Amino acid sequence: MHAKNRIPSSGHSTPSPPASPLRSPRYRHGRKSGRFSPFQPGRTIAHRLAWLLLSVLLRRQGIFLFAPLIYISGMLLYMGTVSFDVVPIVKHRPAPGSVYRSPQVYEKLKIDMNGDNSSADAISTIWKNSYKGGEWRPCVNRSYEGLPESNGYIYVEANGGLNQQRTSICNAVAVAGYLNATLLIPNFHYHSIWRDPSKFKDIYDEDYFISALKNDVRVVNKIPEYIMERFDHNLTNVYNFRIKAWSSIQYYKDVVLPKLLEEKIIRISPFANRLSFDAPPAVQRLRCLANYEALRFASPILSLGETLVARMKERSANSGGKYVSVHLRFEEDMVAFSCCVFDGGEQEKEDMKKARERGWKGKFTKPGRVIRPGAIRINGKCPLTPLEVGLMLRGMGFDNNTYIFLASGKIYNAEKTMAPLLEMFPNLQTKEMLASEEELAPFKNYSSRMAAIDYTVCLHSEVFVTTQGGNFPHFLMGHRRYLYGGHSKTIRPDKRKLALLFDNPNIGWKSFKRQMLSMRSHSDSKGFELKRPNDSIYTFPCPDCMCRTNKSEDSRSSSAT
Repeated sequence: MHAKNRIPSSGHSTPSPPASPLRSPRYRHGRKSGRFSPFQPGRTIAHRLAWLLLSVLLRRQGIFLFAPLIYISGMLLYMGTVSFDVVPIVKHRPAPGSVYRSPQVYEKLKIDMNGDNSSADAISTIWKNSYKGGEWRPCVNRSYEGLPESNGYIYVEANGGLNQQRTSICNAVAVAGYLNATLLIPNFHYHSIWRDPSKFKDIYDEDYFISALKNDVRVVNKIPEYIMERFDHNLTNVYNFRIKAWSSIQYYKDVVLPKLLEEKIIRISPFANRLSFDAPPAVQRLRCLANYEALRFASPILSLGETLVARMKERSANSGGKYVSVHLRFEEDMVAFSCCVFDGGEQEKEDMKKARERGWKGKFTKPGRVIRPGAIRINGKCPLTPLEVGLMLRGMGFDNNTYIFLASGKIYNAEKTMAPLLEMFPNLQTKEMLASEEELAPFKNYSSRMAAIDYTVCLHSEVFVTTQGGNFPHFLMGHRRYLYGGHSKTIRPDKRKLALLFDNPNIGWKSFKRQMLSMRSHSDSKGFELKRPNDSIYTFPCPDCMCRTNKSEDSRSSSAT
């Protein structure tokens, strides 16, 4: 039967659900749930204590309201006992190649290096590669016809060192010839770094230059009087073009030529790198003619340079008169400009700081400028030290009997830095060693003239080694290609790879030598290279300035009209 509802309703009733069974205290304690009971059989004391604590917290849930306060109090108490004057030191391992460890590598390799008698005569066997299309020969067409009437005079100011000025001279010849203008002998701009007041005729044979170009470009050493009177005999009053770097020859035709026709004389200052490397064949022909045929060092420089070449060949007679030339850029200004760190400690740091401020005021201390010496070294941008050059050459198979000519300015901290190189190559020579005081006296205080002497001796070496970028090695490589059948006969080391090898004090001699021989072989294979777009014709004269020897006289890789 269904239970009746006691509350009266409106005439009918609904059945109620059955009542829940009563729970007596005896029944509740007798349930077999035991969820929070710490006294279940099989429990350890640790389990029982944990369950007991949990059951207390659950029965007294209000304690959770105070948990944050307890936590914060504990943290404040802990912080009060810690000293923040002590900062934990985290040691970061330097990236491979970022640290100068060459002295340690040298000490590690020295014994095995000196005991290695397996090397062949490197200087006689180094150049094995030949160009698959045959060798190249100089092939610059000269004009034999008269020149039309000139459109006016162009005066340029060549800035920079010896070879940057050389770039300006050759480009000025090309522009003047293309615009049918008369070129005034370029003026050399005095620079605070090179500190050389030399004029064109002090470095180059001015008469020969004018004569070599006479059928292609008019060159004069002074402006006619009637024109100079218009400008109060002051060339700085002449209209000056501020031309963007690497401008095309078409820009000169469209913008510069109309002003030249109007004024009859224009000035372009500065002029370094103001003409694009890519240009029509007619422009490239004039560049070739100026650089490889018309520019010849002045007689005093040429005479001493050739004398030093003869002395180097005489001293290296046991090697067939063959010697190695090295362009070493480890002068104080180069070390400072590179922002690399070597092993000179605080003294080096102070010297470099002064040198940067002296040569480039404020350039390296601008707000926001960050200098990362380690990253610079990894990227192969640090100049090689004398020690590193010596290790590299010994690894490439040149023994300690090899005669080396070192082309360089004043080496930074030379007494210390040059010692390892002289130990590895006791037959090393410089122009100061080869020439007497009297012979060098006329050139001693002129950096460009001294560089021209170095250039001459390097030009005629069997092997040329470049250790840092710049105009000097780039011009030399091109000039050597022009003289030696298209092959530069130049070792160009992979400085990124060298940075890794010189940062590994655990490397063995055999492994190091294998890497150096591979690098040497790569330089040989890259000896013949053709000019690509945006390459400099002064480094890659093929095919604009040279022809293949296996083709007819009239066949040119690039026509020059």
